Amino acid sequence: MAISASQVKDLREMTGCGIMDCKKALTECDGDIEKAKDWLREKGMAKAEKKASRAAAEGVVASNIAADGKSGCIVEVNIETDFAAATDKFKDFVAVIANQIMATDVADVEALAATTIDGKDVDTLRKEAVADIGENISIRRFAKYAVNGTGAVTSYIHGGGRVGVLVEIVTDNDAVVSTDAFKAFAKDIGMQIAASNPSWVTKDEVPAEALDREVEIIKNKALAEGKPEKIIMDRIVPGQINNFYKINCLMQQEFVKAENGENIETYIANTAKALGCEISVVRFTRFGMGEGLEKKEDDFAAEVMKQAGL
Repeated sequence: MAISASQVKDLREMTGCGIMDCKKALTECDGDIEKAKDWLREKGMAKAEKKASRAAAEGVVASNIAADGKSGCIVEVNIETDFAAATDKFKDFVAVIANQIMATDVADVEALAATTIDGKDVDTLRKEAVADIGENISIRRFAKYAVNGTGAVTSYIHGGGRVGVLVEIVTDNDAVVSTDAFKAFAKDIGMQIAASNPSWVTKDEVPAEALDREVEIIKNKALAEGKPEKIIMDRIVPGQINNFYKINCLMQQEFVKAENGENIETYIANTAKALGCEISVVRFTRFGMGEGLEKKEDDFAAEVMKQAGL
C-alpha cells in the first residue's frame, strides 16, 4: 500500500527515527503505525535515534592486519563511557567494523556505513549495537594501507586502544618481513609514533607554508627579545628550525628507546644493515582516541541523587 507523508511524519515524531527508516517500517507493516513502532524497536532503531545526540567521546582505536602483512587498517570507534568501551559487546562490534574495512574498498565513514554485512548495512548494525549496549556509538574515522610491492603494513596499539598507529614499511627483500628482528623493528617504529606524535616522515614532507609560519614565529619572538636581525637569520632561525624538525619529523626524532641520542633515521639505517636489506618508512597514521572531541563531564553523585528523586 502507499505510505503517506503524514504517516511518516507521525511515526517520526513518536519514535525520533529517521524519515527513511520510518517509511521502511510503515511499508513493512502495511501502514500500521503501532506495528511499525514495534518493528523499529525490534531493529533497535528507535533507541539508536534517541541516543544519537549524546556525546560519544570514549571508545577504542583498533587495528586489523591481513595474514600476509600486505594490507591493514586502523579504526576509531567511539562510545559514551569507558565502562561500555571495555565490554565484549562493544569490542565485538569494533572487530566487525575493522573486518568490513578490510573486506571493502571505501574511502570514508559515510561510504562504509552504506556497505552491507549479511544483508544489513553497517549503519543498521551500528544502531542495533546502540540498542543492545545502551549507549550512542560513532564510527569516527579509519585509515587503510596496502603495500605495492615488497614490504609490510604493521600496526601498534597502545594502552588497550587509547592510541593506534598504522605504518607502511617498504623493503627490497620480502623474506625479512617475517623475521622476529623485522617485527621488533616495526613495533619500535609504531611505538615511536605513538609516543612522539610526529606530523611527517621526513623534512622534505613539511609543507612550505608550515615552514614559513614557523620561521615567522621564531623571527618575531627573537625581535621582541631585542635580538639583532642578522643574528636571528644566521643563527637563531636555523637552530630553531632544526629543533622543529626534531620534534615534528619522524626521521629526525630521537629514538625513544635509544640511550645514546640515536635518531630514527640512524636506527633504521642500522636495522637495515643488520638485516642486509633496504628499509624505508613510507607513511603512517596515528589516532589518539577521542582527540579533538568534547567530553561530557558528569557529576556522578548528582546523577545518582537525581535518579533517586532526591
